[in-house]
Amino acid sequence: MGAQVFPGRYTADTDEDFVVFIIGMRINNYRAVRKWFPVFTAMPAMIKELSMNKELGCLSIENFFGLRTTIMIQYWRSEQQLLAYAKGSKHLPAWRNFNKKVGNNDAVGIYHETYLIRADGFETIYGNMPKFGLAKAIGSTEITAANNSAHKRIKKNYVLQK
Repeated sequence: MGAQVFPGRYTADTDEDFVVFIIGMRINNYRAVRKWFPVFTAMPAMIKELSMNKELGCLSIENFFGLRTTIMIQYWRSEQQLLAYAKGSKHLPAWRNFNKKVGNNDAVGIYHETYLIRADGFETIYGNMPKFGLAKAIGSTEITAANNSAHKRIKKNYVLQK
């Protein structure tokens, strides 16, 4: 059975800034398993560490797997915590190992994007969904007449910060 679906419409709600971090890999050459497989298998240990140690600052993670490309969206409490994790005991050795084994070999690609989000600079809606994305990371509230449009939700977040 899947995750519990919450009927109705909800929005993520916070008055604190946060970070959205997108990271992933792309298999450019399926036959070069020795190059891409170590990259693929490096992530589970880090995901486990982040899930078990919320004080590190990772609020929630969503994973998506395609035929060539993986995408992981992470929600972080702060930029400082994300950057500290990047220099930590699980990530830094994995990064060094990638550079040693793969370097500029084009068999596998990696990427990440970091977005610093102001509490007054986002809007969300979830309809008939399980806890997902930002709502899973920071919580959600039901859509009401006061926040029943994207404009109202953005305006509400903007007013919270003034």
